[in-house]
Amino acid sequence: MVSKESKVGFVVTGLLLGILMAAMDNTIVSASMPTIVGQLGGLDQFIWVTSAYLVATMASMPIFGKLSDMYGRKRFYLLGLIIFLIGSALCGTSQSIVQLSIYRAIQGIGGGSLMPIAFTIIFDIFPPEKRGKMTGLFGAVFGLSSVMGPLLGAFITDQINWHWIFYINLPLGVISLFFIAQFYKETLQLKKLKIDWFGALTLVGSVVSLMFALELGGNEYAWGSTMIISLFAIFVVLFVLFILIERKVQEPIISFSLFKKQLFAATQGVAFFYGSAFIITTVLIPLFVQSVYGGTATNSGVILIPMMLGSVVGSQVSGLSVKRFSYRSIMLISVILFFIGMLLLGTIDVNTARSTVTVYMIIAGLGMGCSFSLLSLSTQHNIEPQKRGIATSTNTFARTLGMTIGVTIFGTIQNHLLKDNLKDAFANMKGFTGKLDSHTLLSADARANIPPEMLHKITESMANSISTTFLWTLVPITLGFIAIVLMGNERLFSPQKEKSKKVVSA
Repeated sequence: MVSKESKVGFVVTGLLLGILMAAMDNTIVSASMPTIVGQLGGLDQFIWVTSAYLVATMASMPIFGKLSDMYGRKRFYLLGLIIFLIGSALCGTSQSIVQLSIYRAIQGIGGGSLMPIAFTIIFDIFPPEKRGKMTGLFGAVFGLSSVMGPLLGAFITDQINWHWIFYINLPLGVISLFFIAQFYKETLQLKKLKIDWFGALTLVGSVVSLMFALELGGNEYAWGSTMIISLFAIFVVLFVLFILIERKVQEPIISFSLFKKQLFAATQGVAFFYGSAFIITTVLIPLFVQSVYGGTATNSGVILIPMMLGSVVGSQVSGLSVKRFSYRSIMLISVILFFIGMLLLGTIDVNTARSTVTVYMIIAGLGMGCSFSLLSLSTQHNIEPQKRGIATSTNTFARTLGMTIGVTIFGTIQNHLLKDNLKDAFANMKGFTGKLDSHTLLSADARANIPPEMLHKITESMANSISTTFLWTLVPITLGFIAIVLMGNERLFSPQKEKSKKVVSA
């Protein structure tokens, strides 16, 4: 017979595997994308492989969070996991960049249940004094898998085939499925509520419209064209409708009542701004390495290891420090490190040594990592058990929304900067439009056939476009600093409460 402690261990293992897969698939295609694009084409569409997953995850997150509060965590964690595995299997069969993006969306729908419900279950089964340690562990896994994704994806791409970066989820998912189905027993009292489907539709519609406007503007259509203006108009109308719906419905997918708590509201702002800046590093650093330094996908994935290690250390330190310091105090140190790291990354160019890039990434990773565990804790601060599911999903939603918008905006900025740089570099070449064939830049064989002087101009244009984009991320990081200041002095353990407990017990 399995002991209670062993059952909890199996449940934690199952949840960790779920977070590992969901976080890893946010970024697993990053280092592999140059190879994928080299085979399937679509350099101007590659950002949608990441965006499709993020949008679908963002859309399903609050719905799964609400359903888990209504009908139980277990069944919707398992349902999301099954959908995620189906999407993973389909991604492995993709034959075009559009097909891959569609399958990634299916995968993302399932992924939307894994992370928020996993963190909520932790709060259900562990007492307050153990939550800091456990969320530190879960935050470390989130940070580790987010940055390990590109490395693992690159290794599989070089050694086997890029299709297998998705098939790797299948055995991990089956183990997670078995552990949760077999050993997790719920004790939460459930309450049947209504699902805000119209709110979900208007929110997803508004975000997708914004993403299309940003992606197509200046590329397929002029910024002042009817198409782009219409997309921006649809975004505004649907977003306003979403807010109006959320304020009227009985059970909104984003509970505005939770935002009356200053700590909760500020935490969501931090999650949003951190997410928007964090995601682009996992996309652009591998692209920088493979296009500027040259080499294989594994080379571009290995370069992310320092950021991975930095984020893990940051997550663990913040998870342990939360017992002694306020949430805000820890996050102030985090945002300073994050700002300095991204500022330094904004200085890299074709002459920057890889060792220098490594140091910059460690600093940025330390800053990002602190947020992985701490924001989950501050989100759950003084939240009643019946609302933990929607609270946690709102936090993960805010981070994912930031990642979705960030990867679109910064991806668009980098794309436009690259075109402008190439036009300037080849101003004397008649008929050059600034567009570059992905195979030319990302294939080692093709690069070998490019004259050295021309290759230098191309790589310099790419490097400058990436470093300038990193400087643009200082805007959301600064806004994140403002949100951190507004978090107040709340902490996981209140000294006054602990003192009163001792007095009562005496």
